[in-house]
Amino acid sequence: MVTMTQAQRKAVLITGAAGGIGTATARQLDNLGFQIFAGVRKFSDGERLQREISAQITPVELDITDEASIIQAVETISEAVGEKGLYGLVNNAGMIVEGPIELVPIKEVRKQFDVNVIGHIAVTQVFLPLLRKAQGHIVNISAPTGQVAFPYLGVLSASKAALEFMTDALRSELRPFKISVSIVEPGAMRTEIFKKSAVSAQQFRQGLPGELLKLYAPALDAVAKASANQYMDSPDVVGTSIAHALISRHPKTRYLAGRGTGMISLLRLLPDRMRDGLLLRALGVATN
Repeated sequence: MVTMTQAQRKAVLITGAAGGIGTATARQLDNLGFQIFAGVRKFSDGERLQREISAQITPVELDITDEASIIQAVETISEAVGEKGLYGLVNNAGMIVEGPIELVPIKEVRKQFDVNVIGHIAVTQVFLPLLRKAQGHIVNISAPTGQVAFPYLGVLSASKAALEFMTDALRSELRPFKISVSIVEPGAMRTEIFKKSAVSAQQFRQGLPGELLKLYAPALDAVAKASANQYMDSPDVVGTSIAHALISRHPKTRYLAGRGTGMISLLRLLPDRMRDGLLLRALGVATN
């Protein structure tokens, strides 16, 4: 591990810093002595991070789906870091859209990609000049669903798969500039994003027409039960992987964080229909 002295004064921006993974990462990087810019949608969330973690954290209001917000954030951080540039960018902001692909409203599909893919590209583009100055590090937060498509999480899986391929391309493109690019794939975590996802799924279900609800109700019941019973890791394990990606001289290209993530990745090696059956059985969904 890098020492406090080695990490000291190096500037890192964390998007979605108010969430569980963002907060855990901010805490770990603060302990290592990094200069942290916490991207938050509400300034009150930044003040909470200052109270709970460190007064030295600098909150930056940042909505990654809003161009004006992104431009304002890069101007603020550029003025603060000057010629030393930005050592790390952690693209952590994200959301989860649940539901059968047939039934997910198109506006929610667009929102999923806007947050999980396009927003990360937009942020990365404007911060690259600062990252180039520091020969910095980019860490994108994905999920095992980016490697294996999960039924009833098809829209999320598609967005994370897009993020995975974008990360792979970016890693090659930035190699000549000595900017490292890594991706972290967390499993299920004890964070608000999963609670919000469950609430949204319930609201989504209540809005379904009776006929469609009848078609999908057994599967949705099974998925809800499986989700409620799944093991949840502490977001600290993700923060540890992110810290390693930032401080290691030879960071991994991919990090699996949390229980069961390695097994999920192995599923993609199986024949398609065999994998389909295993996933449906794991969710308790009848296949006959």
